Amino acid sequence: MFRPSPLAAFGLISFLAAAAVAAPPLATIQDVLYKADGTRFNGVVTIDWTSFQAADTSNIATQSTTIRIVDGVLSVQLVPTSNAAGGAFYNVHYTSDGKVQFSERWAVRPSPTPLKLRDVRISSITSGTASALANVLVADVTGLPQELDLRPVKGMSFAPNRAAAINSSGALEAVAGNLSDCVHVDGTSGPCGSAGGPVAAPAFADAETPAGNVDGANAQFTLLSAPSPATSLALYRNGVLQKQGFDYALNANIISFVAAAVPQPADVLLASYRSETAAASGIAPVQVLCSGAGSTTALPGRAELGRCTIPAGRLSAGDRVEIRFEYSHHGTSAFTAEVQWGNTIVVSRNGSAGDSIFTGHADAAVSQAGAAISAQSWGTASTLASGALLATDAWSSPIDIIFAGNTAAGSSDQLTLAAFTVLRYPAF
Repeated sequence: MFRPSPLAAFGLISFLAAAAVAAPPLATIQDVLYKADGTRFNGVVTIDWTSFQAADTSNIATQSTTIRIVDGVLSVQLVPTSNAAGGAFYNVHYTSDGKVQFSERWAVRPSPTPLKLRDVRISSITSGTASALANVLVADVTGLPQELDLRPVKGMSFAPNRAAAINSSGALEAVAGNLSDCVHVDGTSGPCGSAGGPVAAPAFADAETPAGNVDGANAQFTLLSAPSPATSLALYRNGVLQKQGFDYALNANIISFVAAAVPQPADVLLASYRSETAAASGIAPVQVLCSGAGSTTALPGRAELGRCTIPAGRLSAGDRVEIRFEYSHHGTSAFTAEVQWGNTIVVSRNGSAGDSIFTGHADAAVSQAGAAISAQSWGTASTLASGALLATDAWSSPIDIIFAGNTAAGSSDQLTLAAFTVLRYPAF
């Protein structure tokens, strides 16, 4: 019979002792599970965890284990997590009848005696276990690396609040250029309408006076350009919108009034429309800063009915800003309509009791000194009035365009800001 030498036997004993010392300490979780109807739970419990370092510095790798529960008896030994470096926890899933019945989390503490489920259950991630989540590696989460690879990443020139382009590596870069530039499909930028870029925006004609004698006999008037599309033409006679095909006919840029609607002496004609332009025309794109309807007042005091705020720095010297407005009036008394540019009143006019519609426009030429503003207004009964002034409000700060009005004291009249539009024609 073979007998090891005393030295070999000592070495074997030392190796086994060292192996025993190297294993991390375990805690036993032991309990009996019942169903709500009082019968014992039968199934399996799957326990998984992410890598953590035990209290004895043992490195516990990401893994899972499955324990069978027979007649409700649960018994499993696990490395404690409550004293682990950085905190850790176990995800526990109970399966019965072929599906997961419920899940919970365990925080296991060291204990020389078996722990009950109430001793290890945690209802939410505490501060100690939350730090364990910070130590989870991307590779620890199944499928996460592949999902992240499908998502774009920030490039070296990425910047917020800018148009984005995708570089040759698939990363997002901010497009460089001026705020008024257009972005091309290859990610470059340049002035709108430049060679290789998009076609310039259509030209807009606003408050144009058609050429022709207003004498009660002439029925034909000429526009500078042909409206395109033809339905974009808005033709006003004394502030009243004329209906195409009923009050007049349009052929290219020629307006022909029907006999019953021929303009009479002192009538005012104004036309607004779009027309086609080529990219080489050099026409800057028109920007709609604000457009909408306002509110109604029936009070004698001044009331704000609408507001358009032009952000600080949006305007620059050489820009033009056009303001168009229409008020509707219901009642038999006079009223007041007012348009304000910053701290400067540009239109303030008493409307007639017979004005069911009161309309007008203002044109602001922006310069370093402020804005030179010309304005016109008229109504269904009120005649055309015009004026010009210089507003010194600094456009480096926000500029509020305010539409206000009030009705006569003691009346039951109503004044409504039916619509307003503020357009910017950028300098280029």
